[in-house]
Amino acid sequence: MTGPFAPPPVPPEIDALARRRAEARAARDWHAADVLRADIEAAGWKVIDQGLRFRLEPAHPPDVEVAGRTRYGSSASVPSRLDDAPSAVATVVLLADRWPEDLARALDGLRAHAPSGTHVVVVANDPTPEQADALESADGTDPLAGAAPEQVWTSAPLGHAAAQNAGIRRAAGEIVILLDTSVEPTGDIVTPVVEALRDPSVAVVGGWGIASGDLRHFDDAGPGDVDAIEAYLQAFRRADYAARGPLDEHFRFYRNLDIWWSLVLRDGGEHGSHRRAVRLELPATRHAHRGYTSVSEPERERLSRRNFYRIIDRFGQRRDLLRAPAPPARRGPVTG
Repeated sequence: MTGPFAPPPVPPEIDALARRRAEARAARDWHAADVLRADIEAAGWKVIDQGLRFRLEPAHPPDVEVAGRTRYGSSASVPSRLDDAPSAVATVVLLADRWPEDLARALDGLRAHAPSGTHVVVVANDPTPEQADALESADGTDPLAGAAPEQVWTSAPLGHAAAQNAGIRRAAGEIVILLDTSVEPTGDIVTPVVEALRDPSVAVVGGWGIASGDLRHFDDAGPGDVDAIEAYLQAFRRADYAARGPLDEHFRFYRNLDIWWSLVLRDGGEHGSHRRAVRLELPATRHAHRGYTSVSEPERERLSRRNFYRIIDRFGQRRDLLRAPAPPARRGPVTG
């Protein structure tokens, strides 16, 4: 079942706050208007200005029950295991919205090679009917590493970071592995990742990495220390996510979130000791990345650039995070 759900009615107290805010805006009392907006947003609503008028919408879709299954409207609605003691060595998180054959291929690879006890979470991000049918038929009947993959369903499409947050909140493993469904494991990808993260100087590892000299241009990098780990397969400690996360949900499109999160995990402060990002040689094959190929080039570049500015805003001057920064004079256009 897909499609929008009817929004809940606006509570009288929220409507009253919005009317007071409209009065403050009319009086050009911008500080009061900002305070009232913050109160409205803290209560789970957003106000959309339309000239001197406004309308109110829920900040996120509602949680709903569909055929006995809870479908969550936001990542924050998903019950969290982050405060629980780990009960698995690693949790693999996959996002499923379209392309059931890609998800099946990734799960088959994990099923064939993941060590016993690996925990798998599949986020059904408002999936297409075909993807939903595949997930429903597999639910509870398709064991992987000794147990059926856990499923988290949403009531509307969440942005990429929000959907990842929803899955990570269910992680039972000490290590979290974000695995894109374009990647097919051809061997055990879990054990090498877990071993690499036993080194406290390492913050993030994965199968593909990139390096930069100026935080504006990034290039593919070989195995070993890199500046960031790409999202095809990106692994980190659950404890680090609890301490430094969640992922910034302004990243609705996937591209460049991996750079931002790698730098967040590595950052030891401007005068601290930074941790490492390490690219590993892992037994996995990359196939066509549908999140890339399904979006037109102009739209892809627009969304990528907007995401990249979020990196620049936070880390644009942090050349100390780079393995081999270029001389300060080197500059160029922002790329995604």
